[in-house]
Amino acid sequence: MQPILLVTGGSRGIGRATAIAAARQGYQVVVNYHHNADAAAEVVQAIKAQNGHAVAMGADVSSESDVVAMFARIDQELGAIDVLINNAGVVGLRDSVINMDAARLTRMFAVNITGSFLCAREAIKRMSTDLGGKGGRIVNVSSVASKHGAPGEYVDYAASKGAIDTMTLGLAKEVATQGIRVNAVRPGLVYTDIHAASGEPGRADRIRPQIPMQRVGNPEEVAAAILWLASTESSYSTGAVLDVAGGR
Repeated sequence: MQPILLVTGGSRGIGRATAIAAARQGYQVVVNYHHNADAAAEVVQAIKAQNGHAVAMGADVSSESDVVAMFARIDQELGAIDVLINNAGVVGLRDSVINMDAARLTRMFAVNITGSFLCAREAIKRMSTDLGGKGGRIVNVSSVASKHGAPGEYVDYAASKGAIDTMTLGLAKEVATQGIRVNAVRPGLVYTDIHAASGEPGRADRIRPQIPMQRVGNPEEVAAAILWLASTESSYSTGAVLDVAGGR
């Protein structure tokens, strides 16, 4: 049987690249999306065009009932999940903390933090050897913003990714004896639409001179790191946070 991999926020950017690369490595891929069903369907078609297996599943990861229903559907249609990629995330318009209201913060933390916890919880229920599972891997997608703080841009986003770093460390230790490895990738500047979502489509090129390697990354480079952590090649790594950021 082909192992089953779920990538949340899999319809675009790093999630899309990870889904397509995972299918090439022999995974059955669940492409989670929230709003853009057409984009998710395009990813599924791209995977099927290379003779891979994929299915799109809509769910708001910040909604507990949506997450529970999605995992139940995976159980029914595919089987027990082997790999969870916690990739879904949002960013607000570039702004200072003084202008951030509670609605913005609530949405940011609900998707970026609560969503990752809910998906991890459901995955662990199925992976844990203590509960009859066969083990598994969880890879969280953080950001180098967690190290730099993103002042004057999106401190709230950076803070949410700092929580993901800490979640990775604690959860890795919590489930280490249950056959589950938990690691994270911290992307730096990457050409995705997150910059447009923050109100500055050209942000990556503006900041490029600050990167020691003097270039912006691409989603496929991050996907390769994610899938290495999900593979047996990283079998002795858990609780690791891997920077994929050109030295930044």
